[in-house]
Amino acid sequence: MDGEGCIKKAYECILNGDFDGAIEWFLQAIQLEPRNASFHYKCSVSCARSGRWELALQHAAKACELKPDHEEYRYHLDVVEARRLVSDAKLIMASESGSASEAMEFLQEARILDPLQAEACYLAAVCCMQLGRLQEARLLAAEACRLEPAMEEARQLNRQLKRMLRRRGRD
Repeated sequence: MDGEGCIKKAYECILNGDFDGAIEWFLQAIQLEPRNASFHYKCSVSCARSGRWELALQHAAKACELKPDHEEYRYHLDVVEARRLVSDAKLIMASESGSASEAMEFLQEARILDPLQAEACYLAAVCCMQLGRLQEARLLAAEACRLEPAMEEARQLNRQLKRMLRRRGRD
């Protein structure tokens, strides 16, 4: 079987809800045609959808390396990298030794790479709140709500910050 045949099998797997099977077929296509940027890109998209961020990042980077002027590949790489940075920031925030300012560095980079990343805005708002930067936190929470109106935790944080800032104005 050639690379295109593997890609067809991967799409069959996707249509059947077998995303791990699809990734295996994409990887097989890549083994057959390692310089095919499209195969790396398609594999990366499926890996990202399955939460396999490191593999998604690896293949997104390879697609960009093979076709550096391809805007769609570059955009996808930025989105995957942003998601990985958000994941790293969450780990920092959850650790005993992690600090809000350290997590904020990751989140700021994520927001630069993917300005539509609502979770990065929400987590940055949480960090700003922890750092006492309430006005900035409020703006970030509002941005998270704008980007993802169904994100309940961002809406709750936004309301909480509004109340805090109103009370602060009365003090």
